[in-house]
Amino acid sequence: MKFLTFEYEDKNYYGVKVKREDSAWIIPLLFQDFSDVSDYPRTLLEGITEYHTLDFQELVRKLVESAEASDDASKYKAPFDEINILAPVKPPNNTIGFGRNFKAHTEEMKSEVELYVFTKANSSLVGDEDTISSFSDVTEQLDYEGELGIVIGKEAKNIDSSMAYDYIYGYTIVNDISARELQKSHKQAFLSKSLATPMGPYIVTKDEIPNPQDTNIVTKVNDDIRQDGSTSLMVRKIDELVAELSKYITLEPGDVIAAGTPAGVGAGMDPTGFLKSGDTVRVSVDGIGTLTTHIK
Repeated sequence: MKFLTFEYEDKNYYGVKVKREDSAWIIPLLFQDFSDVSDYPRTLLEGITEYHTLDFQELVRKLVESAEASDDASKYKAPFDEINILAPVKPPNNTIGFGRNFKAHTEEMKSEVELYVFTKANSSLVGDEDTISSFSDVTEQLDYEGELGIVIGKEAKNIDSSMAYDYIYGYTIVNDISARELQKSHKQAFLSKSLATPMGPYIVTKDEIPNPQDTNIVTKVNDDIRQDGSTSLMVRKIDELVAELSKYITLEPGDVIAAGTPAGVGAGMDPTGFLKSGDTVRVSVDGIGTLTTHIK
């Protein structure tokens, strides 16, 4: 299933993409009319937190079937051309980034492969088709990083890598917007990585991406392909990332882990290819879709 969070008719909802349609089922309305559950999840984060992954999917599937069989299924749908897609979740605790997880990217940045972990301000999260500032008041080196995002589905602490996939709810796309000179001068990544963090458009449940460790990531700036890589080239694999983090912190449902970016960022080009006002960045990940960001 492809879950999303969106604004529609001046209200925020979460839903699931309608198959073969550019629209979303409005899940709270389905609960209201086709379920006897009064304390239903009001947000996607609540759904992830309160239900086992497969249980929640089955519940949503039954609600959709009821809506499809109703006299007016259209009233439970939000057309994509009438909604504003938001970041699919606002993690209650952690939006975590892994740097230097693709060897070629590490080389283009003249760094060394090592465990390089940072957090990003949750207030920086924006959705698909959002417009962000060029942040020219604080940086002249605004850069993009197309990444696979791992969404945690249940609490994980001190887990073995062999069990890591049991703790994953699904996957999304993250554009790890970075201010390069701030990253260097600050000697750490939090502020330089928290100007804006586009995420989405969906969280795709893990059953629909059976091999996330062999998934293509393509980033375009305007019509120029800048990044074209695969998660198969990650230094630390998805299960290793989740297990490694769980040694140090307790991962909570809704936490998002950006798993690193392939080569092709603006800082690694000659001449450099940093973002500027008027640019559009599109990050595509197989099985998820395309995350689009406009630079003002």
